[in-house]
Amino acid sequence: MILSVLSALAEPTRLAAPQILHHGDEHCVCDLMRRLGVTQGRMSRHMRVLKQAGPLIDRRNAQWLRYRIKPDLAPHLRRLLDAAWVEGVIA
Repeated sequence: MILSVLSALAEPTRLAAPQILHHGDEHCVCDLMRRLGVTQGRMSRHMRVLKQAGPLIDRRNAQWLRYRIKPDLAPHLRRLLDAAWVEGVIA
């Protein structure tokens, strides 16, 4: 699983998206695409990759999917994400 997470985070938009979700908040694709400056289709694909890799979950709210970091994310994966942000990988 760690390799799939690292692979998913290798793309800059997919590395930045979880930082927005870092504090446990849920965000819809529309908010993420606005904050990261990408199209809806591209943001949806990125979020699908992150969800399949394991660190994110989604919840349908009417026509929107809302994403957040998995609350029961394995501690070693949580540390991996935290390290990327603390070390300034994500600006």
